[in-house]
Amino acid sequence: MTSDETSTDRVDLYWIPLGADGSPLVRWSGTAYEAVCAAAGRRPRRRLFHSALKVHLDGATHVIEVGPEWGRTEADRGVVSGGPVGHRLLGRSRLFRYEVRCWRGGVLPDEAHAVESPTLVGDRACARAVLRLVRDVPTHVWGRDELQVGDMWNSNSVVAWLLARAGADAAEPPQGGRAPGWAAGLELARRQASVASGAGRWGHPPP
Repeated sequence: MTSDETSTDRVDLYWIPLGADGSPLVRWSGTAYEAVCAAAGRRPRRRLFHSALKVHLDGATHVIEVGPEWGRTEADRGVVSGGPVGHRLLGRSRLFRYEVRCWRGGVLPDEAHAVESPTLVGDRACARAVLRLVRDVPTHVWGRDELQVGDMWNSNSVVAWLLARAGADAAEPPQGGRAPGWAAGLELARRQASVASGAGRWGHPPP
């Protein structure tokens, strides 16, 4: 469901194609990763997406996104937590760390490239829950399957976990696309939640 801009307090989900920032490294690594996954699964390759949120509440907009610690230079960009990339030992260096941002009045890079976005996934109650939960986001190692669910932890995992724990509407990547890490976030939320809250709308992660 496309977001209704007249709904003042809400949670909007954005799907941004991987590599939309023009980074050759991101585009190449994403293409290589999907090629390997497609070959292993004996399926066609899919377009990969990175997810982010805009939470509108009480006249303010908070941009929630995950990115490299060295990716932005603004001193006040709403960093609430962070974690290592690749391996916990590598995380001792800023070059191998990611950060979770809840940036009040911030910007969403590459928003213009978002596909089928924004999608309305939550109301005022959900918006309040997301902002309350964002500081408690798990910070597992990016790129590793520490949960042993067959999916790595990354930025999509963070967004999926937040939405699931906040009781948002279920969502899937644009048709024909894939969001690596999404299932990991949903699975962790399912494990943490009670049967009543975890096995409803979010009980079955998208492919």
